[in-house]
Amino acid sequence: MNSHRVANPPPPPKPAKFQVSSAAQQSNNASVDQTTQSLANNPFMMNNNSNNNQSHSTPAAASSYTTTAPSPASKPSTLSNNPFLNMKAAPAPAAVPPPQQFQLPARPAPSQYSAPAQQYSAPVPLGQSNFTSDPELSSTSQALSAKFPYFSASEVSTFHRLFSDLDSDNHGWIHQSDLGTVSNKAGEAATSVVEKLQKLKLIVGSDGVTLEAFLAAVSELRRDKGISATANKGKIVLHGSTSENTTHTINEDEKQSFTEHINQVLANDKDIRHRLPIDPLTMQVFGEVKDGLILAKLINDSVPNTIDERVLNLGKKLNTFQMTENNNVVVNSAKAIGCSVVNIGAQDLIEGREHLALGLIWQIIKIGLQARVDIKFHPELFRLLEDGESLEQFLKLPVEQILLRWFNYHLKRAGWGRRVQNFSADVKDGENYTVLMAQLAPHLCDRSPLQTRDLHQRAEQVLQNSDRMHCRKYLSVKTLLEGNAKLNFAFVANLFNNWPGLEKLSDAEKAQLDDSLFNSEGTREARAFALWLNSLGVDPFVNNLFDDLQDGLVLLQAIDKVRPGLVDWKKVNKPAPIASKFKKVENTNYVIALGKELRFTLVGIQGSDITDGQKTLTLGLVWQLMREHVIQTLKSLSKSGTEITENDIIAWANNTVKVRSGKFSSISQFKDPNLRTGVFLLDLLNGIQKGVVDYTMVGPGHAEEDALMNAKYAISIARKLGATIFVLPEDIVEVKPKMILTFVGTLMALDKSGTLNH
Repeated sequence: MNSHRVANPPPPPKPAKFQVSSAAQQSNNASVDQTTQSLANNPFMMNNNSNNNQSHSTPAAASSYTTTAPSPASKPSTLSNNPFLNMKAAPAPAAVPPPQQFQLPARPAPSQYSAPAQQYSAPVPLGQSNFTSDPELSSTSQALSAKFPYFSASEVSTFHRLFSDLDSDNHGWIHQSDLGTVSNKAGEAATSVVEKLQKLKLIVGSDGVTLEAFLAAVSELRRDKGISATANKGKIVLHGSTSENTTHTINEDEKQSFTEHINQVLANDKDIRHRLPIDPLTMQVFGEVKDGLILAKLINDSVPNTIDERVLNLGKKLNTFQMTENNNVVVNSAKAIGCSVVNIGAQDLIEGREHLALGLIWQIIKIGLQARVDIKFHPELFRLLEDGESLEQFLKLPVEQILLRWFNYHLKRAGWGRRVQNFSADVKDGENYTVLMAQLAPHLCDRSPLQTRDLHQRAEQVLQNSDRMHCRKYLSVKTLLEGNAKLNFAFVANLFNNWPGLEKLSDAEKAQLDDSLFNSEGTREARAFALWLNSLGVDPFVNNLFDDLQDGLVLLQAIDKVRPGLVDWKKVNKPAPIASKFKKVENTNYVIALGKELRFTLVGIQGSDITDGQKTLTLGLVWQLMREHVIQTLKSLSKSGTEITENDIIAWANNTVKVRSGKFSSISQFKDPNLRTGVFLLDLLNGIQKGVVDYTMVGPGHAEEDALMNAKYAISIARKLGATIFVLPEDIVEVKPKMILTFVGTLMALDKSGTLNH
């Protein structure tokens, strides 16, 4: 191979629009018409090059996007302070010869793929453009997928995105030396791809490789291995880097449905509507979410006011540092609303790691869907209580179980004999959906689909009924018949949110509801502590603080994170679930013993109190563990390794405000009433990162509304800088000392970590 390079020639003329002849066929066994094909004006992404050699693990929350890996990999810091990844463009081949026809060498086809030897047009250079939404994209990807049946249309668009990022000179091809990342994504070694390209004479000039040439070479390599061209129909299989040795599988239907959701809920957003709609049939969504804006907007759609959008970097083309800031806000805000993002960082989103991005998108959408399946919003859910069941027991049910209870309540009221126990097998024939919708909206829907024998026709009729209710969303005929659990859950949650169909409670019935149900005191702390535990990566995920800690295993994991090596796991009863209360109490007694070693105040607390879910005692224990985490983090960052006290944190904060921010606000303790305005915290943030606060947006904070706006602004800025914050604006305005200590302590740890540009 001639690796000699010369100076880049002028870019070749832009190829004509991609055309597919009427003779082109979709079948794997059909030859494809020899037409000149191009991917001009492909609406993917800006030319943001990034290092694709990071290794990472897949988060549990994204488990449906299957990952197989030999061993866990180390996770790099989410705040790399050198985000400007300047990759020098490589020189181009000396010349690009005119297109020539060539014939792939004939070979016996493997049994799984019986296509005859195919004839390809000579590869045409790849066009490149900025972010737009091009209706031609889908047909282009579909046509290339038909020509190269080993690749789905979504996979074609993924590789186009990678080629576009690497083609910094916009010539329509990349250098052989750049094939490493792209080949790894396809699960092939770069050397094998180069050898196949040379054998098939697909090299442009002396060194150039076009997208079509790459697809042809990889197709031949897969044929050589006897891999079926239809082996992963309906799924997108992407490979990690060689160092990761992982394979990630994405469900194409889910990707399409979630993209349609984004298009719908963000269509009128003033900052991003020009980028919508995103093509749901391609991988465009992973390019669009790189800069963090769409994900930030999606979080605020699911849980309004989570992010103060004044901190977001806007613009058509953000640099990598600006995208990192936006994605810091996204990742830390996602943690704050309950997403599991243990192994997701800002750089993963910037690099377009598809399985991680899609898993995060689903969690954000799900949290938004289930947010109103709550007795505080719908007191009439009280009607779903079963005989002998207390309200407290009902409220501990996961949202999935509440929705199934609601579904069955209406099936029973309709006189229907069947019941649903899941969102897959029990709904995929469409019968239960037919009865549910006829019960919820009898003036719009009837049971006529039950008379249809053909399941495809019945499924379409079911979806037509949902359309009449303005609820045709998430499900397609295909995903309904396949029983996709995620999409069926989303469909049912959307039905509930729009058509709950439960009778309002009478005054007497409302009186039966416990007044404490609507008292938020203590609830915010429990929420913050549960989110903190989840941020440590404990297993199982903590949904209810008082129930999920009763066997002691989550607390022991947290202690092991805060003080590594302190827990002797030989003394622990495991694995979960532990049925025996005696064994649970043994674990929680061990938790109390370790707490005393850590000098926690645990007077009168026994392990049985934790196992019995005693709220006040559980909150007291977890708070001391969370505080210890902050203190130990600060100790590890101090040069002397000495213990850090609350007074030390206060002194650091006051000094930072005075010396580095040049402001005059100060506090004497974490319950100082001056904290309620939010101004001190903003001054502190401005001290650790000069200029990060736009003071034209800061009010005096005397009025409650003004103070809440300041607090919200401070929280979002902290997350933008990379801090994991679980404080709510109300915690600051009400001066909750525990929450404010964690806020200031986390900022001190961030400042001492050296990850910020001062």
